[in-house]
Amino acid sequence: MPLAFSSTTHATIAFGYFNIEIDMLLLEQYFFFGPDFCRAVLDLDARGVRSHTDVTVPLEGWVISDRARAGNVNAAIRGWDLSGFIGATYERFPFPSHPEGFKQKPYGVRNQEWATEVIARYGAPVEIPMVWSARAGAVTIGEIGFTREQLAALVGYVDRGGYPRWESEQRPPHVADMVETLRLAHSPLAPPAGVQA
Repeated sequence: MPLAFSSTTHATIAFGYFNIEIDMLLLEQYFFFGPDFCRAVLDLDARGVRSHTDVTVPLEGWVISDRARAGNVNAAIRGWDLSGFIGATYERFPFPSHPEGFKQKPYGVRNQEWATEVIARYGAPVEIPMVWSARAGAVTIGEIGFTREQLAALVGYVDRGGYPRWESEQRPPHVADMVETLRLAHSPLAPPAGVQA
């Protein structure tokens, strides 16, 4: 589920997976798939963070500026309000009836086609710029700013499978590849070695 994270521009922001059956992340009004986020992080790290160079990396996604059209995660989980895009995901993939089923699924990529069709009814496609400033040691994703450490916290969340973590502690390939690449490169964005916590 999305959690609260610190930013340099918007104080506390929401970031994370919002349905355990879908590998889509939200960042405030932005929505994007996990593999696209992982690819963008690796590109940003290789061409900007570790090379100390200003760079802009595109992150393909959608924007839903109207909160009613986006939906409400907490209300959708409880089945109280299935409106908006998030509500539509819970209508299709309801919250599990047993607590042990509440784990982020590593196979969420297989539901991308469905999610892509549905989000088109609620939001607009957008290329979200991820802009790394070498001088500031900071990134903006869209208009939301993060220090390098704050960006690393978002990467750590994806590594864990957020809350409630990956089912059977099994990361999907795109996450495992991102983490391994960051660690081998000794990137400051890499989660600590030996930790999937």
